[in-house]
Amino acid sequence: MTQQQSALSRSNGVLAERLRKEVQGDVLFDVFSRGRYSTDASIYQIMPVGVVVPHTAQDAYIALQIAGELGVPILPRGGGTSQCGQTVGAALIIDNSKFLNNVVSFDAAQERVTVQPGMVLDRLNKHLRPHGLFFPVDVSTGNRATIGGMAGNNSCGSRSLRYGNMVHNVRAIDAVLADGAQLHFSERGINARTNDGSSRHTDLTERMHALHAREAGEIAARFPKVLRRVGGYNIDCLGPQGNMAHLLVGSEGTLAYFNEIELQLQPVPRHKTLGVCHFPRFHDAMDATQHIVKLGPAAVELVDRTMIDLAREIAAFRDTVDRFLQGEPDAILLVEFAGEDNREQLNKLARLGELMSDLGFPGSVVSITDAALQKDTWEVRKAGLNVMMSMKGDGKPVSFIEDCAVPLEDLAEYTDRLTRVFEKHGTRGTWYAHASVGCLHVRPILNMKDPNGAKTMRAIAEEAFELVRRYKGSHSGEHGDGLVRSEWHEPMFGARIVHAFEEVKDAFDPSGLMNPGKIVGSTKMDDRSLFRFSPGYRVQHIDTAFDWSAWGGFGGAVEMCNNNGACRKADPGVMCPSYRATADEKHLTRGRANSLRLAISGQLGPDAWLSKDMYDTMDLCIGCKGCKRECPTGVDMAKMKTEFLYHYHKNNPHRMRDRLVAYLPRYAPIAARFAGLLNRRNTVPALARMSERMFGISARRDLPNWDRHPFDPATEASTDQFNGDMRGEVVLFVDTFNTYFEPENARAALRVLQAAGYRVHLPCPDDNRPLCCGRTFLAKGMVDEARAEAQRVLDYLSPYAARGIPIVGLEPSCLLTLRDELQSLFPTEDARMLGRRAMLIEEFLAAEHRAANLSLSLRALPGHNKVLLHGHCHQKAFGLMSAVQQCLKLIPGIAVETIESGCCGLAGPFGYEAEHYDVSMRMAELDLLPAVRAAEADVLIVADGTSCRHQIEHGASRSALHVARVLELALDGA
Repeated sequence: MTQQQSALSRSNGVLAERLRKEVQGDVLFDVFSRGRYSTDASIYQIMPVGVVVPHTAQDAYIALQIAGELGVPILPRGGGTSQCGQTVGAALIIDNSKFLNNVVSFDAAQERVTVQPGMVLDRLNKHLRPHGLFFPVDVSTGNRATIGGMAGNNSCGSRSLRYGNMVHNVRAIDAVLADGAQLHFSERGINARTNDGSSRHTDLTERMHALHAREAGEIAARFPKVLRRVGGYNIDCLGPQGNMAHLLVGSEGTLAYFNEIELQLQPVPRHKTLGVCHFPRFHDAMDATQHIVKLGPAAVELVDRTMIDLAREIAAFRDTVDRFLQGEPDAILLVEFAGEDNREQLNKLARLGELMSDLGFPGSVVSITDAALQKDTWEVRKAGLNVMMSMKGDGKPVSFIEDCAVPLEDLAEYTDRLTRVFEKHGTRGTWYAHASVGCLHVRPILNMKDPNGAKTMRAIAEEAFELVRRYKGSHSGEHGDGLVRSEWHEPMFGARIVHAFEEVKDAFDPSGLMNPGKIVGSTKMDDRSLFRFSPGYRVQHIDTAFDWSAWGGFGGAVEMCNNNGACRKADPGVMCPSYRATADEKHLTRGRANSLRLAISGQLGPDAWLSKDMYDTMDLCIGCKGCKRECPTGVDMAKMKTEFLYHYHKNNPHRMRDRLVAYLPRYAPIAARFAGLLNRRNTVPALARMSERMFGISARRDLPNWDRHPFDPATEASTDQFNGDMRGEVVLFVDTFNTYFEPENARAALRVLQAAGYRVHLPCPDDNRPLCCGRTFLAKGMVDEARAEAQRVLDYLSPYAARGIPIVGLEPSCLLTLRDELQSLFPTEDARMLGRRAMLIEEFLAAEHRAANLSLSLRALPGHNKVLLHGHCHQKAFGLMSAVQQCLKLIPGIAVETIESGCCGLAGPFGYEAEHYDVSMRMAELDLLPAVRAAEADVLIVADGTSCRHQIEHGASRSALHVARVLELALDGA
């Protein structure tokens, strides 16, 4: 360690010690925590000094003071999704997102709201919706983007054509400067919230007004005349009537820390229509935009051919794309009209069709008036960046010129020329986003692990920015400056304007502590030492338990996480349950992926990969598979956790509790004989307490009761029994849980399938032990044991699959293992064939109904006319909820309502473990349990997952039924 490094280490130690003493919030200085905050959604990575997660605004103020006194740089951060490197740096990061996320004040009459910087946009709009208001800067990352980050970045959104950028919608900012001054900036001037009198505010105001007056001519000459201009500081806003808060907007944390932000709201438009315009050539779409905007749309958004094709490969978007797409266009434009008069919006939609005909594209508009389909269509567009980043391999679309903006009349020519630049350098670009304002997100595909990637990036940037200058456009139109664009201010604005930017920085932050290196004093964009994949980057070789070849190895799978932060979303959904319960970056798909990548590449120390810190990082991953579906880049953290546990436990023996869970399928036939004795654990409190002391199984939680009469294929109804004409054959794959704990579900499924006319085969292996998918072993990282169980399944069921017979199952986590992990355990055609035939019972019945092959006579359920449905995480992860809904709707007179919920929180063994009980219940209380408790007594609760049913009974004292049980109840003659 050099003398300088030693001094820096001592300084950081003093900083950490003081923060822990004086701040109530979380103070994180360990290497794993710092590593998780070393990246954002850009190509850059810089290890921070430390992290503070303030509990209160006072915490943040104290942290700022301490860092200022010690001369430590400060970096305010929200969701950490910046694409240009704004939120990475060798600084003390202040993460506002966990606690500083409240509404401070709200005035509906004045259409104003004041919020703390960590408030998430979608959460704010949910709060405003009952009042008929919303905040209109609708960024695509609105389910995780914080208002503080949006203000710091001067964010824009799809509807900026109508509502403008952040700078047009922020009214006031309470800010703290690096020297501790607390100042209020607004059109109203100073108020009582200044803590050092008015001198600091007055001095800043006078200096900024003087700067504006001096440079007014240069500003008029050099600032682009386009709406999308977010580069540099907003010194054009500093006239005599200017609002000083607007100078802080877009300052990227380089001038001040935002304590509170006052926003201008807008009424929610009552009516919207959407036209999807199809174009045979990309150039046609670009040329048409200038004509379409004359119709007065709220938004005109581009989706190109590449994005359409990629979206179709993502299960969450496939059906939606097929509903709005017509033929095979090279590009489409999403054109939205919004307002109070529905007839007016419909007329505009009709005029859009007429305009397209006039432009030579008759019949090319798909009109969407259904609100739900409009929402789903916009979700595809909003996911544009993340869809693009789902490309596998080292070559990725790279963000550095992606939001240049040019006048609309030049858009078609600009895109043509830029395409030729890409071709010249041996690459291509992916296009999407805001055609209405001439700001297209284009990302050349480059390999940033290769030194030539950085060279090509700079060469393209030089030519692209020269084109932007020629068209008098903006080189930074939405995503800010950060590390990637700050160095280009001088060629774009000129030396005099850049000097003015430096004056602004010196006036607000003379010590240069606020997020240094952004906007002014920047490094080179292609400084590879600042890249996520810096020179010398490589991952260690790991003999993996699973087959990761589709990703280029385990390292390639981990590197698919591009830090877009979709796993941080605030709304209900599948992922990420542990983050929604804890709001900790550590317990987030992104946080875990970053930790894995840094560990296997040696950046967290030589032993980090199999360390206790890594174990703790993976601990709250409950294997819900939400990330597999909802992560736009397909990061499968559940499988990664199993891979990690497989290696970790080679040197760290499993606990007895883990073995009891994992080996359940093997000892269950014997244990079931002692059902009465084993079930006493739930009725004798002393036995429950003993199980917690001995095994770590929570005494607060009842275990599933063993059934005295488990499902036995050899003694159940004959496999040849069916009613009427035989419709076909199926194999009923009954899992361990439904065999030994809830055999009534298996019997119900058997009866329903036979009533529908199917010959049902019940697997009965020669050793008389039921087949097992291996899920319990996988949950504990025992991959070799899981492979042995999976081999039994393959050996027995493959002949049925080869004959085209469906393999029908009941428990989502078990049956879907045959479609998922089985393929990674056995990358063979037999395994793939079995996976294609494996179906949940609701999938099978719904498919047969669609094919008009289902003959199932059902009657109304006496006393029940509504079902409240909770989906198992794996059902949702595989997009199967519509199937169970379709099955339930086969019952006459039944209305089906689906709970908008994430994981139930029990998640197999997770919620039974004493140390996880509390977080398990927090997960359940987010959405599921309140919805169940609110249901009327005559409402049937349906949940196909064993864990889900047990959690509902435990937390809401309601019994939930498997869909097979409900169908059985509705059988004629039941």
